[in-house]
Amino acid sequence: MMTLQRSQDIPEPILQLQQQLDQWRGTQRKRAKLPESFWQSAVDLARQYGVYQTAHPLRLDYVRLKGRLAGRARPRRKPARPAFVELVASPPAKLEECGIEFESARGAKMRVQWKASAPPDWASLLRAWREVEG
Repeated sequence: MMTLQRSQDIPEPILQLQQQLDQWRGTQRKRAKLPESFWQSAVDLARQYGVYQTAHPLRLDYVRLKGRLAGRARPRRKPARPAFVELVASPPAKLEECGIEFESARGAKMRVQWKASAPPDWASLLRAWREVEG
């Protein structure tokens, strides 16, 4: 039989974080990634009160919290998305020949070279490339 921990048995700092987490969870979609600030607060509390005493009332994964406490877990960083770059030539400029290279987040590359005064239809070209890479 499972017994519930009474709120009087839970230290006040953990109760405060529990309220913040409950409020945050109420505004998120299911299975949303917990912000790093909450994890760091939980790690700080686990140092003081223990991993189980912190993880259980906060409904956090015991193993993940223990790993973070031991310094094993590093937040995963997604590679930075490339910024949008717009090239605008001033009216008197003449382009005899031009080449541009693109590289996707997965490492696929495309090089476009043209010898004309007007550039290709970039939107169609990039859309076709994404479909093929997809």
